[in-house]
Amino acid sequence: MKKRLVLIDGHAIVYRAYYAFPATLKTKSGEQANAVYGFLSILLSVIRELKPSHIAVSFDMDKPTFRHLEFADYKAQRPKTDKELTDQLDLVHESVRRLNIPIFEVEGFEADDVIGTLAKQSYQQKIKAVIVTGDQDAMQLVNDNVKVYTPARGRFSAKMYGEEEVLDRYGFEPIQMIDYKALCGDPSDNIPGIKGVGPKTAKGLIDKYVNIEGIYKAIKDKSIEGIGKAMLEKLTLGYEDAIKSKMLATIVLDVPITLKLKKCALHEYDKSKAISFLEELGFYSIIKRLPSDYWSEKAEEIFTKERKLQTKNQKVPNLEKKGRQASLF
Repeated sequence: MKKRLVLIDGHAIVYRAYYAFPATLKTKSGEQANAVYGFLSILLSVIRELKPSHIAVSFDMDKPTFRHLEFADYKAQRPKTDKELTDQLDLVHESVRRLNIPIFEVEGFEADDVIGTLAKQSYQQKIKAVIVTGDQDAMQLVNDNVKVYTPARGRFSAKMYGEEEVLDRYGFEPIQMIDYKALCGDPSDNIPGIKGVGPKTAKGLIDKYVNIEGIYKAIKDKSIEGIGKAMLEKLTLGYEDAIKSKMLATIVLDVPITLKLKKCALHEYDKSKAISFLEELGFYSIIKRLPSDYWSEKAEEIFTKERKLQTKNQKVPNLEKKGRQASLF
């Protein structure tokens, strides 16, 4: 039986659930519970669809990260999270514990950093990993061992992103997502980028010079081509912003945490305690969806088919020719 580690970006999934499920969903005691219900619904669907042998959840902590300390305006433009959402987080954590799934959180780091570190360690242990999130930041982690899975949302179907899927959607390699944001910024995280550099210019520069370092080497060597004098001036003046933005956009892979696979194995859970908890909330439809056991008997068949399909359709990018590295790991 092949091993597959599923890493859940708890914050991203809770946020998605809160806005996807109606606010009228309440507990038996009348408390709003749409985020809890939605999170559990998505989590159980992920377990059913991805058939993991190992699983873990990571949440952001309500404390500043190293990015906030380096750049005071990081995510500063975001409105304060709804109290109706934050009030549900304790129940979300408790629901994860009732299913005997470990939670990883590290002060000073975002869930993305924790997940990136665990994904790297799974790569080192030769274990396939799938990151479940709705956040495109995780795309930079995709490689031959790590994929990103975005759950269904509204009219959009669930999608699995490997290297080819990232290349098809964004037009560049997964790792180049970092350099793209370093150039044109990311308003959602308040990453500044270089003033005056838009998506089209950023992609053109990345296609030609691979990354920030390649761009500024070409500028230094006076060999940069395809841009006008005004854009050259913007790039030159924006060097420090580009370097700062790249730091902010890069997921950290050395968070002080250790992946212990035994802890993350999909153990049998105390179903009676899980049912009791869900009954207290009034989530009877979720109770009906609880797995009798976590690991499907058809898992090996699924993995075998997937492995054959990947081998048949595999297209290995010519990274050496372009001077690109395959991934962050």
